[in-house]
Amino acid sequence: MPKLSIDDATRLAARALTRAGASSAAARATAQALVAAETEGLGGHGLSRVALYAQHLREGRADGSARPKVVKKKGGTCLIDAGGGLAIPAAALAAKEAVKRAKRYGVAFVGVVNSHHFGAAAYHLAPVAEAGLAGLAFTNSPAAINAWGGRKPLYGTNPVAAIFPRRGAAPVVVDLSLTEVVRGKIMLYAKEGKPIPEGWALDKDGNSTTDAQAALTGSLTAVGGMKGTMLALIVELLCVALTGAAFAYENDSYFEPGGKPRIGHAIVAIDPEALAGAESYYARLEEFITRMLADDGVRLPGARRQLATAQARADGVELSDGIYKELKALARAKA
Repeated sequence: MPKLSIDDATRLAARALTRAGASSAAARATAQALVAAETEGLGGHGLSRVALYAQHLREGRADGSARPKVVKKKGGTCLIDAGGGLAIPAAALAAKEAVKRAKRYGVAFVGVVNSHHFGAAAYHLAPVAEAGLAGLAFTNSPAAINAWGGRKPLYGTNPVAAIFPRRGAAPVVVDLSLTEVVRGKIMLYAKEGKPIPEGWALDKDGNSTTDAQAALTGSLTAVGGMKGTMLALIVELLCVALTGAAFAYENDSYFEPGGKPRIGHAIVAIDPEALAGAESYYARLEEFITRMLADDGVRLPGARRQLATAQARADGVELSDGIYKELKALARAKA
């Protein structure tokens, strides 16, 4: 399998997105996010997504020239309109606004509307932690999870991410989808023509399936059963009811012909200084981490991803032959 440096992988992905109609700034930012996911071992949110994004750009389902902007603001809150463009630039603006407002008001909530696929949620929180703030990120997505007791998808996969900065060490990072497996992983199985494990998904008729393609147009199993569906409901309301974005069931599947996504995101930033104080926060956090790691077999959340990224920086990013060929073809294609 081919192996590229992070810079080369980013240039290749950015070229593919530019060819499909993205502005150079949007293409570069999006490529960086996808490569970051790839380095962390999150292939479902990595370079396998370039072809889908390029398709959406060519079909007009994503506006490659859109520039996100703040359309409403009040105190520690603001609303950003992504303008139907790719999500990464809008999420970057949301993080910037969240940091600025949390520094002033102690806490900030920034919503995003009219957006696209959010990618790996924790990626957008890195600037929050770099500013010494704790952060949360949420997004909805096209319908993927049935309401408890129902047979039709109602909620998105609705990932949740959190970040807690540390002094002199990488932050604690939690990033999870509210399904047994992310849809991007099923997409990889579909690309490779492999069956998925039992229990991951249901087909469009509500029956359990091991067919990856049927799962992409069906629904996914919520993590933790009823509790997972309740968490998905919470994220749906945070990202949509508060922001005016489209609910999961109002968004067409990314994997079938449809209209422009109107996905909603939310980023929350909290300044420790506004509560017990930064010194107390860092001391209490380290005390808890020490207790966690004193138990053999416990791994700090985010540690494996951070190690994988360090390895990729040294050795490069390994891609499957299929994805590498796909990226090269897209980078040569005419818009």
